[in-house]
Amino acid sequence: MALLHVDFFSDVLGMCMQMDVILPQQTKGQIGMEGKGNEGKIPTLYLLHGMSDDHTIWQRRTSIERYVSDLGIAVVMPTTHLGWYTDMAWGNRYWTFISKELPEICRSFFANLSDRREDTFAAGLSMGGYGAMKLGLSASETFGMAASLSGGLDVATVSGWGKTEEEKRYWQSVFGDLDKVENGSNDLFAEAARLKESGKPLPKLYMWCGTEDFLYEQNVHMRAHLTKLGYELTYEESPGDHQWKYWDEKIQSVLEWIMKNRNN
Repeated sequence: MALLHVDFFSDVLGMCMQMDVILPQQTKGQIGMEGKGNEGKIPTLYLLHGMSDDHTIWQRRTSIERYVSDLGIAVVMPTTHLGWYTDMAWGNRYWTFISKELPEICRSFFANLSDRREDTFAAGLSMGGYGAMKLGLSASETFGMAASLSGGLDVATVSGWGKTEEEKRYWQSVFGDLDKVENGSNDLFAEAARLKESGKPLPKLYMWCGTEDFLYEQNVHMRAHLTKLGYELTYEESPGDHQWKYWDEKIQSVLEWIMKNRNN
């Protein structure tokens, strides 16, 4: 595998950004790991971080490079700060960046990355789980599969998340008027219904959440909603709360799900 630390400029955000990229490499001499190359265009997983973290966190908390070494896929891990993968009400356009600009930049830097939606995946944890599901539901023309681990999926309830005035100001900076989040473009429940009615291609979806996680009820609610709408959803739950020992395990399940289902 090749691991690249990339500093680049985003025209959408108007500032320098960072991402780490894992690229497949055919290797035979590495101790304890054999890398698999890819002769054709390379499928790509965009792997998203949560609120407290950045583009380095998946490497610091998991063995993601080892997990993908024999899969022949690339992994793009960008930083998106605390923007919740939205075009913020009072801030930067992180949604436009992550859904449009970033794939274009990656494909211009690494010309062997596939541009097929069937080869383009998103996954993430917590806030990144929300971001990954949003990519699947709101940018399905680009992302054919999306996976959420412990996702904060019901942002229509965000008005109740702020316990202090400072916290409420933060959520307002992201979503605007908190009483109007429901049915808006950042409401995944509404986006799922709109996509289903649109006739556009639907993504394949995966969800996992621990049964002791504070976001568990949101995930159960989303599972019922997607199932009712008829989405192709793989849902799993197991004992666990909101921490990395579970995400390290379940990202391996996500990778298995991607490899099993991407060409079906």
